Amino acid sequence: MSNTEESQEEGSEGAKKVKTRITCRAEGAQSVWIAGSFNDWKPDEFPMEWQPESVPSGDDDEGIWVVELELLPGRHEFKFVVDGEWCCSPDCSGDHVCPDCVENGHGSMNRVLEVGG
Repeated sequence: MSNTEESQEEGSEGAKKVKTRITCRAEGAQSVWIAGSFNDWKPDEFPMEWQPESVPSGDDDEGIWVVELELLPGRHEFKFVVDGEWCCSPDCSGDHVCPDCVENGHGSMNRVLEVGG
């Protein structure tokens, strides 16, 4: 659900930040934001941008939400905020296994992203 590529910017400790592209499939959503350990879980700091897929299907709902962040190497946990609702992944439900999610100690799940350096 995400991919990364190196950036030349250095973080506060001298570690190079990594340009990280995160995508979310939330068809029909009006807004998608991302919050996580990288921004103290602020739900209104990083909006994601809707990008229609270039597949000529005629369905206006086909596409992905995208954000590019500069993150320090390491493990980051995050959630999507889809139309005001926090979720690990829009396609996850109580009986669906989310491969990139972990329990967060608060009765719900977080996505996990390992950023290389």
